[in-house]
Amino acid sequence: MTTYESAEMVDWDLAVATARRLANPGPPVTEEEARSVVTDLKRFAAEASGHVQSYTRLDGSAAPAPVVVVDRGGWVQANADGMRQILAPLTDKLRARRRAGKGVMDQVGPKLTGVETGAMLAYLAGKILGQFDPYWSDESGNGGRLLLVAPNVVHVEQELQVDSRDFRMWVCLHEETHRVQFSAVPWLRDHLRGEIAAFVAATEVDPAVLLSRLRDIIRSVFESVQGGQDGPSLLDIVQSPEQKMIVDRLTAVMSLLEGHAEVVMDGVGPEVVPSVATIREKFQRRRAGVGSLDRTVRRLLGLEAKMRQYRDGAKFVNSVVAAVGMDGFNRVFESPTTLPTLPEISDPIAWVRRVHNRAPAG
Repeated sequence: MTTYESAEMVDWDLAVATARRLANPGPPVTEEEARSVVTDLKRFAAEASGHVQSYTRLDGSAAPAPVVVVDRGGWVQANADGMRQILAPLTDKLRARRRAGKGVMDQVGPKLTGVETGAMLAYLAGKILGQFDPYWSDESGNGGRLLLVAPNVVHVEQELQVDSRDFRMWVCLHEETHRVQFSAVPWLRDHLRGEIAAFVAATEVDPAVLLSRLRDIIRSVFESVQGGQDGPSLLDIVQSPEQKMIVDRLTAVMSLLEGHAEVVMDGVGPEVVPSVATIREKFQRRRAGVGSLDRTVRRLLGLEAKMRQYRDGAKFVNSVVAAVGMDGFNRVFESPTTLPTLPEISDPIAWVRRVHNRAPAG
Protein backbone atom coordinates (compact mmCIF):
# COMPACT_ATOMS: atom_id res chain seq x y z
CA MET A 1 0.00 0.00 0.00
CA THR A 2 1.41 3.40 -0.96
CA THR A 3 1.42 6.46 1.24
CA TYR A 4 -1.26 8.00 -0.97
CA GLU A 5 -3.61 5.11 -0.36
CA SER A 6 -3.44 5.49 3.39
CA ALA A 7 -2.82 9.18 4.04
CA GLU A 8 -4.45 12.53 3.42
CA MET A 9 -2.74 15.27 1.45
CA VAL A 10 -3.04 17.44 4.55
CA ASP A 11 -2.46 16.39 8.13
CA TRP A 12 -5.74 17.85 9.33
CA ASP A 13 -5.20 16.94 12.97
CA LEU A 14 -1.91 18.84 12.85
CA ALA A 15 -3.61 21.77 11.11
CA VAL A 16 -6.23 22.04 13.85
CA ALA A 17 -3.65 21.61 16.62
CA THR A 18 -1.44 24.29 15.05
CA ALA A 19 -4.32 26.73 14.67
CA ARG A 20 -5.48 26.19 18.24
CA ARG A 21 -1.94 26.75 19.49
CA LEU A 22 -1.38 29.93 17.45
CA ALA A 23 -4.81 31.55 17.76
CA ASN A 24 -5.28 34.11 20.49
CA PRO A 25 -8.27 33.08 22.62
CA GLY A 26 -9.73 36.58 22.43
CA PRO A 27 -10.60 39.29 24.97
CA PRO A 28 -10.67 38.22 28.61
CA VAL A 29 -14.19 37.83 29.96
CA THR A 30 -15.63 36.49 33.16
CA GLU A 31 -17.61 33.27 33.18
CA GLU A 32 -20.79 35.28 33.64
CA GLU A 33 -19.93 37.54 30.68
CA ALA A 34 -19.20 34.51 28.51
CA ARG A 35 -22.57 32.97 29.33
CA SER A 36 -24.25 36.29 28.63
CA VAL A 37 -22.80 36.70 25.13
CA VAL A 38 -23.68 33.10 24.21
CA THR A 39 -27.25 33.62 25.44
CA ASP A 40 -27.53 36.94 23.59
CA LEU A 41 -26.25 35.59 20.28
CA LYS A 42 -28.60 32.61 20.32
CA ARG A 43 -31.57 34.79 21.28
CA PHE A 44 -30.79 37.51 18.75
CA ALA A 45 -30.25 34.97 15.97
CA ALA A 46 -33.73 33.57 16.68
CA GLU A 47 -35.23 37.07 16.72
CA ALA A 48 -33.34 38.09 13.59
CA SER A 49 -34.91 35.25 11.61
CA GLY A 50 -38.35 36.83 11.66
CA HIS A 51 -37.00 40.27 10.78
CA VAL A 52 -34.99 38.90 7.87
CA GLN A 53 -37.85 36.85 6.45
CA SER A 54 -40.24 39.79 6.71
CA TYR A 55 -37.81 42.18 5.00
CA THR A 56 -36.65 39.81 2.26
CA ARG A 57 -40.00 38.04 1.71
CA LEU A 58 -38.12 34.75 1.72
CA ASP A 59 -39.50 31.86 3.77
CA GLY A 60 -36.63 30.25 5.64
CA SER A 61 -38.76 28.19 8.00
CA ALA A 62 -39.02 24.99 5.94
CA ALA A 63 -35.45 23.85 6.63
CA PRO A 64 -34.22 25.56 9.79
CA ALA A 65 -30.50 25.27 10.46
CA PRO A 66 -29.07 25.12 13.99
CA VAL A 67 -27.29 28.13 15.48
CA VAL A 68 -24.00 27.24 17.16
CA VAL A 69 -22.02 29.76 19.20
CA VAL A 70 -18.34 28.82 19.15
CA ASP A 71 -14.98 30.05 20.34
CA ARG A 72 -12.07 30.46 17.95
CA GLY A 73 -11.02 26.84 18.39
CA GLY A 74 -14.50 25.64 17.54
CA TRP A 75 -14.51 27.75 14.40
CA VAL A 76 -11.14 26.26 13.40
CA GLN A 77 -12.41 22.70 13.79
CA ALA A 78 -15.59 23.40 11.80
CA ASN A 79 -13.68 24.91 8.90
CA ALA A 80 -11.00 22.24 8.86
CA ASP A 81 -13.76 19.63 8.63
CA GLY A 82 -15.36 21.53 5.76
CA MET A 83 -12.13 21.92 3.80
CA ARG A 84 -11.30 18.25 4.30
CA GLN A 85 -14.65 17.31 2.78
CA ILE A 86 -14.26 19.68 -0.18
CA LEU A 87 -10.73 18.51 -0.96
CA ALA A 88 -11.67 14.82 -0.84
CA PRO A 89 -11.83 14.54 -4.67
CA LEU A 90 -8.23 15.73 -4.92
CA THR A 91 -7.16 13.25 -2.29
CA ASP A 92 -8.89 10.42 -4.13
CA LYS A 93 -7.36 11.49 -7.42
CA LEU A 94 -3.89 11.58 -5.94
CA ARG A 95 -4.28 8.13 -4.42
CA ALA A 96 -5.64 6.69 -7.64
CA ARG A 97 -2.69 7.80 -9.72
CA ARG A 98 -0.15 6.01 -7.48
CA ARG A 99 2.78 7.54 -9.27
CA ALA A 100 4.88 8.64 -6.31
CA GLY A 101 6.89 6.51 -3.88
CA LYS A 102 7.64 7.11 -0.22
CA GLY A 103 9.90 10.09 -0.82
CA VAL A 104 10.38 13.17 1.27
CA MET A 105 7.26 14.81 -0.17
CA ASP A 106 5.18 11.82 0.93
CA GLN A 107 6.51 11.99 4.47
CA VAL A 108 6.82 15.74 4.94
CA GLY A 109 4.28 17.21 2.50
CA PRO A 110 1.06 16.57 4.46
CA LYS A 111 2.64 17.74 7.71
CA LEU A 112 4.12 20.87 6.13
CA THR A 113 0.81 21.73 4.51
CA GLY A 114 -0.94 20.95 7.79
CA VAL A 115 1.19 23.52 9.61
CA GLU A 116 0.63 26.10 6.88
CA THR A 117 -3.10 25.46 6.86
CA GLY A 118 -3.17 25.74 10.64
CA ALA A 119 -1.40 29.11 10.51
CA MET A 120 -3.95 30.37 7.99
CA LEU A 121 -6.85 29.16 10.12
CA ALA A 122 -5.33 30.74 13.23
CA TYR A 123 -5.18 34.13 11.51
CA LEU A 124 -8.73 33.92 10.16
CA ALA A 125 -10.10 32.60 13.45
CA GLY A 126 -9.62 36.05 14.94
CA LYS A 127 -11.37 37.83 12.05
CA ILE A 128 -14.64 36.00 11.38
CA LEU A 129 -17.71 37.20 13.29
CA GLY A 130 -20.06 34.58 11.91
CA GLN A 131 -20.47 32.15 9.06
CA PHE A 132 -23.13 29.97 7.52
CA ASP A 133 -21.59 26.54 7.00
CA PRO A 134 -23.46 24.87 4.10
CA TYR A 135 -21.31 21.71 4.20
CA TRP A 136 -22.32 20.46 7.63
CA SER A 137 -25.11 17.88 7.85
CA ASP A 138 -26.88 16.31 10.79
CA GLU A 139 -27.65 12.60 11.13
CA SER A 140 -30.86 13.01 9.13
CA GLY A 141 -29.02 14.63 6.25
CA ASN A 142 -30.37 18.11 6.88
CA GLY A 143 -27.70 20.54 5.78
CA GLY A 144 -26.16 23.73 7.06
CA ARG A 145 -25.55 25.43 10.37
CA LEU A 146 -24.95 28.98 11.50
CA LEU A 147 -21.71 29.60 13.39
CA LEU A 148 -21.30 32.72 15.54
CA VAL A 149 -17.81 33.36 16.94
CA ALA A 150 -18.43 34.85 20.39
CA PRO A 151 -14.93 36.18 21.25
CA ASN A 152 -14.68 38.00 17.92
CA VAL A 153 -18.05 39.67 18.40
CA VAL A 154 -16.98 40.83 21.85
CA HIS A 155 -13.59 42.01 20.57
CA VAL A 156 -15.07 44.16 17.78
CA GLU A 157 -17.84 45.68 19.87
CA GLN A 158 -15.27 46.66 22.50
CA GLU A 159 -12.89 48.04 19.90
CA LEU A 160 -15.61 50.12 18.23
CA GLN A 161 -17.15 51.15 21.56
CA VAL A 162 -20.67 50.50 20.34
CA ASP A 163 -23.79 49.32 22.12
CA SER A 164 -23.35 45.60 22.78
CA ARG A 165 -27.00 44.69 22.34
CA ASP A 166 -27.28 46.56 19.04
CA PHE A 167 -24.01 45.21 17.64
CA ARG A 168 -24.83 41.61 18.48
CA MET A 169 -28.24 41.91 16.82
CA TRP A 170 -26.66 43.63 13.78
CA VAL A 171 -24.21 40.77 13.33
CA CYS A 172 -27.01 38.22 13.72
CA LEU A 173 -29.08 39.99 11.06
CA HIS A 174 -26.25 39.57 8.54
CA GLU A 175 -25.57 35.94 9.35
CA GLU A 176 -29.23 35.03 9.66
CA THR A 177 -29.73 36.40 6.15
CA HIS A 178 -27.31 33.75 4.92
CA ARG A 179 -29.20 31.06 6.82
CA VAL A 180 -32.48 32.22 5.27
CA GLN A 181 -30.92 32.31 1.80
CA PHE A 182 -29.93 28.66 1.99
CA SER A 183 -33.06 27.53 3.83
CA ALA A 184 -35.50 29.32 1.52
CA VAL A 185 -33.68 28.28 -1.66
CA PRO A 186 -33.32 24.47 -1.48
CA TRP A 187 -31.12 24.13 -4.56
CA LEU A 188 -28.59 26.79 -3.53
CA ARG A 189 -26.53 24.61 -1.19
CA ASP A 190 -26.03 21.82 -3.70
CA HIS A 191 -25.40 24.34 -6.48
CA LEU A 192 -22.59 26.03 -4.55
CA ARG A 193 -21.12 22.71 -3.47
CA GLY A 194 -21.27 21.47 -7.04
CA GLU A 195 -19.44 24.51 -8.40
CA ILE A 196 -16.61 24.20 -5.88
CA ALA A 197 -16.43 20.43 -6.38
CA ALA A 198 -16.24 20.93 -10.14
CA PHE A 199 -13.36 23.35 -9.74
CA VAL A 200 -11.47 21.01 -7.42
CA ALA A 201 -12.15 17.96 -9.60
CA ALA A 202 -10.92 19.80 -12.70
CA THR A 203 -7.50 20.40 -11.13
CA GLU A 204 -5.14 18.14 -13.07
CA VAL A 205 -1.49 18.22 -12.04
CA ASP A 206 1.33 15.81 -11.33
CA PRO A 207 1.12 14.51 -7.74
CA ALA A 208 4.41 16.10 -6.67
CA VAL A 209 3.36 19.44 -8.14
CA LEU A 210 -0.07 19.09 -6.59
CA LEU A 211 1.42 18.68 -3.14
CA SER A 212 3.77 21.64 -3.61
CA ARG A 213 0.84 23.86 -4.66
CA LEU A 214 -1.62 22.49 -2.16
CA ARG A 215 -1.35 25.54 0.07
CA ASP A 216 -2.66 27.69 -2.81
CA ILE A 217 -5.49 25.27 -3.49
CA ILE A 218 -6.53 25.16 0.17
CA ARG A 219 -6.44 28.92 0.45
CA SER A 220 -8.45 29.23 -2.74
CA VAL A 221 -11.11 26.71 -1.77
CA PHE A 222 -11.43 28.24 1.68
CA GLU A 223 -11.97 31.68 0.21
CA SER A 224 -14.52 30.24 -2.22
CA VAL A 225 -16.52 28.96 0.75
CA GLN A 226 -16.17 32.25 2.58
CA GLY A 227 -16.95 34.33 -0.46
CA GLY A 228 -13.56 35.97 -0.96
CA GLN A 229 -12.16 35.04 -4.34
CA ASP A 230 -9.25 37.12 -5.57
CA GLY A 231 -6.87 37.12 -8.50
CA PRO A 232 -3.84 35.89 -6.51
CA SER A 233 -5.84 33.05 -4.94
CA LEU A 234 -8.26 31.13 -7.14
CA LEU A 235 -6.97 32.42 -10.46
CA ASP A 236 -3.42 31.36 -9.61
CA ILE A 237 -4.42 27.72 -10.04
CA VAL A 238 -6.90 28.08 -12.90
CA GLN A 239 -5.80 25.68 -15.62
CA SER A 240 -8.61 25.76 -18.17
CA PRO A 241 -11.36 27.96 -19.61
CA GLU A 242 -13.84 25.74 -17.75
CA GLN A 243 -12.23 26.60 -14.42
CA LYS A 244 -12.21 30.31 -15.28
CA MET A 245 -15.95 30.12 -15.93
CA ILE A 246 -16.47 28.42 -12.57
CA VAL A 247 -14.45 31.14 -10.82
CA ASP A 248 -16.58 33.84 -12.45
CA ARG A 249 -19.82 32.11 -11.44
CA LEU A 250 -18.61 31.62 -7.86
CA THR A 251 -17.54 35.25 -7.61
CA ALA A 252 -20.93 36.42 -8.86
CA VAL A 253 -23.01 34.24 -6.54
CA MET A 254 -20.93 35.07 -3.47
CA SER A 255 -21.12 38.79 -4.30
CA LEU A 256 -24.89 38.40 -4.52
CA LEU A 257 -25.19 36.57 -1.19
CA GLU A 258 -22.85 38.89 0.72
CA GLY A 259 -24.34 42.04 -0.79
CA HIS A 260 -27.84 40.83 -0.02
CA ALA A 261 -26.88 40.30 3.64
CA GLU A 262 -25.34 43.78 3.81
CA VAL A 263 -28.51 45.38 2.47
CA VAL A 264 -30.74 43.41 4.82
CA MET A 265 -28.74 44.10 7.99
CA ASP A 266 -28.87 47.84 7.36
CA GLY A 267 -32.42 47.82 5.94
CA VAL A 268 -33.84 46.03 8.98
CA GLY A 269 -31.52 47.96 11.26
CA PRO A 270 -33.22 51.30 12.04
CA GLU A 271 -36.23 49.75 13.75
CA VAL A 272 -34.46 46.77 15.30
CA VAL A 273 -31.00 48.27 15.85
CA PRO A 274 -31.43 51.95 16.82
CA SER A 275 -27.71 52.74 16.55
CA VAL A 276 -27.24 51.01 13.19
CA ALA A 277 -25.96 54.17 11.45
CA THR A 278 -23.26 54.64 14.07
CA ILE A 279 -22.29 50.97 13.97
CA ARG A 280 -22.06 50.96 10.17
CA GLU A 281 -19.93 54.11 10.10
CA LYS A 282 -17.49 52.80 12.71
CA PHE A 283 -17.40 49.34 11.16
CA GLN A 284 -16.58 50.75 7.72
CA ARG A 285 -13.77 52.84 9.18
CA ARG A 286 -12.43 49.74 10.88
CA ARG A 287 -12.45 47.81 7.60
CA ALA A 288 -10.51 50.56 5.85
CA GLY A 289 -8.13 51.30 8.70
CA VAL A 290 -6.08 48.11 8.94
CA GLY A 291 -2.29 48.40 9.01
CA SER A 292 -0.05 47.69 6.03
CA LEU A 293 1.04 44.25 7.26
CA ASP A 294 -2.51 43.19 8.04
CA ARG A 295 -3.66 44.53 4.68
CA THR A 296 -0.99 42.48 2.92
CA VAL A 297 -2.07 39.29 4.69
CA ARG A 298 -5.71 40.04 3.95
CA ARG A 299 -4.91 40.51 0.28
CA LEU A 300 -2.96 37.26 0.10
CA LEU A 301 -5.86 35.38 1.69
CA GLY A 302 -8.41 36.99 -0.58
CA LEU A 303 -10.11 39.00 2.18
CA GLU A 304 -9.69 42.28 0.30
CA ALA A 305 -11.73 40.72 -2.51
CA LYS A 306 -14.39 39.79 0.04
CA MET A 307 -14.68 43.46 0.97
CA ARG A 308 -15.29 44.27 -2.69
CA GLN A 309 -17.97 41.60 -2.80
CA TYR A 310 -19.83 43.27 0.07
CA ARG A 311 -19.70 46.61 -1.76
CA ASP A 312 -20.40 45.43 -5.31
CA GLY A 313 -23.07 42.94 -4.24
CA ALA A 314 -24.89 45.56 -2.16
CA LYS A 315 -24.94 47.95 -5.12
CA PHE A 316 -26.41 45.21 -7.30
CA VAL A 317 -29.15 44.37 -4.78
CA ASN A 318 -30.08 48.00 -4.13
CA SER A 319 -30.20 48.79 -7.85
CA VAL A 320 -32.38 45.79 -8.70
CA VAL A 321 -34.77 46.39 -5.79
CA ALA A 322 -35.09 50.04 -6.85
CA ALA A 323 -35.90 48.93 -10.40
CA VAL A 324 -38.27 45.98 -9.87
CA GLY A 325 -39.01 45.80 -6.14
CA MET A 326 -38.14 43.11 -3.62
CA ASP A 327 -40.30 40.46 -5.25
CA GLY A 328 -38.69 41.23 -8.58
CA PHE A 329 -35.26 40.95 -7.03
CA ASN A 330 -36.13 37.59 -5.49
CA ARG A 331 -36.27 36.09 -8.95
CA VAL A 332 -32.48 35.69 -8.57
CA PHE A 333 -33.33 32.69 -6.38
CA GLU A 334 -35.61 30.91 -8.87
CA SER A 335 -32.90 28.75 -10.43
CA PRO A 336 -29.18 28.76 -11.28
CA THR A 337 -30.05 30.39 -14.60
CA THR A 338 -31.51 33.46 -12.87
CA LEU A 339 -28.43 34.07 -10.75
CA PRO A 340 -26.53 37.16 -11.91
CA THR A 341 -23.45 36.69 -14.03
CA LEU A 342 -20.23 38.42 -13.02
CA PRO A 343 -20.71 41.22 -15.62
CA GLU A 344 -24.30 41.68 -14.36
CA ILE A 345 -23.08 42.30 -10.80
CA SER A 346 -21.51 45.49 -12.20
CA ASP A 347 -24.47 46.15 -14.51
CA PRO A 348 -27.66 45.34 -12.57
CA ILE A 349 -29.95 46.68 -15.29
CA ALA A 350 -28.54 44.07 -17.66
CA TRP A 351 -29.81 41.42 -15.23
CA VAL A 352 -33.23 43.14 -15.09
CA ARG A 353 -33.42 43.11 -18.89
CA ARG A 354 -32.40 39.45 -19.13
CA VAL A 355 -34.57 38.02 -16.36
CA HIS A 356 -37.58 40.34 -16.52
CA ASN A 357 -37.31 40.79 -20.28
CA ARG A 358 -37.79 44.52 -19.97
CA ALA A 359 -36.02 47.74 -19.10
CA PRO A 360 -36.90 49.23 -15.70
CA ALA A 361 -39.49 52.01 -15.57
CA GLY A 362 -38.12 55.53 -15.58
